Amino acid sequence: DKVSYAIEIEGNEYTIHLEKNKELLPKDFTVYTYSKEGKLQSEYPDVQDHCHYQGYVEGTLDSVVAVSTCSGLRGLVTIGNVTYGIEPMDSSSDSKHILYRLDNVKKEPTMCGVTTEDHEMEHTEENHHPSMTQLLRRKRAVLHQTRYVELFIVVDKEKFEDFGKSETDVREHMVQLANYLDSMYIMLNIRIVLVGLEIWKYDNIISTDGGAGDVLANFVQWREKNLVLRRRHDSAQFVLKKGFGGTAGMAYVGTVCSKSHAGGINVFGRISIQMFASIMAHELGHNLGMNHDDERVCHCGASSCIMSSGASGSRNFSSCSAEDFEKLTLNKGGSCLLNVPRPDETYSVPYCGNKLVDAGEECDCGSPKECESDPCCEPGTCRLRAGAECAYGDCCKNCRLLPGGTECRASNNECDLPEYCNGTSQFCQPDFTIQNGHPCHNEEAYCYNGVCQYYDAQCQDIFGPKAKAAPNICFAEVNSKGDRFGNCGFHGHDYKKCSSWNAMCGKLQCENVKTMPVFGIKPAIIQTPIRGTTCWGVDFQLGSDVPDPGMVNEGTKCDTGKICRHFQCVSASVLNYDCDVEKQCHGHGVCNNNGNCHCEPGWAPPYCDTKGYGGSVNSGP
Repeated sequence: DKVSYAIEIEGNEYTIHLEKNKELLPKDFTVYTYSKEGKLQSEYPDVQDHCHYQGYVEGTLDSVVAVSTCSGLRGLVTIGNVTYGIEPMDSSSDSKHILYRLDNVKKEPTMCGVTTEDHEMEHTEENHHPSMTQLLRRKRAVLHQTRYVELFIVVDKEKFEDFGKSETDVREHMVQLANYLDSMYIMLNIRIVLVGLEIWKYDNIISTDGGAGDVLANFVQWREKNLVLRRRHDSAQFVLKKGFGGTAGMAYVGTVCSKSHAGGINVFGRISIQMFASIMAHELGHNLGMNHDDERVCHCGASSCIMSSGASGSRNFSSCSAEDFEKLTLNKGGSCLLNVPRPDETYSVPYCGNKLVDAGEECDCGSPKECESDPCCEPGTCRLRAGAECAYGDCCKNCRLLPGGTECRASNNECDLPEYCNGTSQFCQPDFTIQNGHPCHNEEAYCYNGVCQYYDAQCQDIFGPKAKAAPNICFAEVNSKGDRFGNCGFHGHDYKKCSSWNAMCGKLQCENVKTMPVFGIKPAIIQTPIRGTTCWGVDFQLGSDVPDPGMVNEGTKCDTGKICRHFQCVSASVLNYDCDVEKQCHGHGVCNNNGNCHCEPGWAPPYCDTKGYGGSVNSGP
């Protein structure tokens, strides 16, 4: 599982030490395809002995290596701020290799968003920036808990054909891609686990016509109705050959745990798999709450960073990306990333020191040096120290389990629910919310993905506490124009005009604005005077790969019995709300997103019909 190589880089000889990436693939890694007749087929390939490694360069600080040894060495070697590609000179040769700087590779000019006019400043300041590794060491207290992204990749028909119609080639390249992604994200204490792959061999299951926004909308709708139901994952990324006029990809921001929007699209054109890894790292970064670095003071120790709007091929995340991800976790947007892969799901031979609690282990604090500061776990044995009941988790304090009923995750709004320790586990219960479609805000709105969605709150999020929704005439007038300040999304490359019945689901319109928005990215403000009032809208100019947060939020009540969904005002029945709180919870609770009663204090689950301590069978106490 460990191997070393001697390589020469720019006249200097280095030794690289590699170890098999044992967290890359789960035991039940699944590949889906379709027959010519359109029948779904699933395969569980034997991936127990893969050839994908990660490591470091001996004697060199801030070095990262991610390679495959399947047929020669093929991958990435990063030393400081310079990344090299390595691959065999001849596909049939394992001995002679070529090694080259990635920044010397000519590539198509592709963008992920609005271009920055300040590239010269970035270059001149490069030498004064600390490396990303150094920056993140300072943030270790914030990013100390490892997150796991269960990634699913879908490859379209044209890209499958580009690989010579070889399922094996596609699978090998996508596993290689996941290994590269993992080597990039590990600096943020995020691990990438590829849980599944779907290959469209004969037909594309969704339409790839139109612009990037159309394809992204089609993909996430298909994902919600199909993929989510058959394979658990945190984010799905679509790989397609078709380009979008220089746009390298598109993804939703901060949606990694969303059933409806945790996805992105990625253009894999005439570039290497190493360069493409930077594109997918960027789009996945959007799902993880990261905005573009442009027009912000961001450092990553290189001239450009992964979340730069231009597809630069960078392998470094910036300080801004780390802060954006921190905000996502603090706002509970990444709750699905906390589930540690179960021992039976982890593709690896268990060993003590991998910081994963494998079967037979009670804890795993890592290497002996990492364990020096851990009072609960013994290094080398991965057993609890004498007298310790636990070693980690929200329900573990000073190596002791917190009592059952201790609140470990508070409710953060009227559509969120608290969770409690159960007294027997060091982990807090999974995060639960009130069922989508439950009335909130004095029955003037609906709960949607744990948030009460209504216009006034959205205006206040952008324009401050005194702002409120503008009159309906503002939505109707402004959103009928079909420009950047008033639209219902995209149709191809052009903004789509809102019909009168969908106008309330287009660009958000506010009034009584007393303060300007304060964000890391400067938005453009538009004021439209209509019938004695001023309608305020905002365009964040986040780029062509990011849906605009100045639009009305999904799940907002747009009319009686209707909500906004994909810029359309549709029946709220699409939320499938089926909870009768009087019958099911006896008037003393609400239904959670599992359909179970969460009882008020003083009443006991599961039906809130007897005295108790409140909560639910899911969240405790």
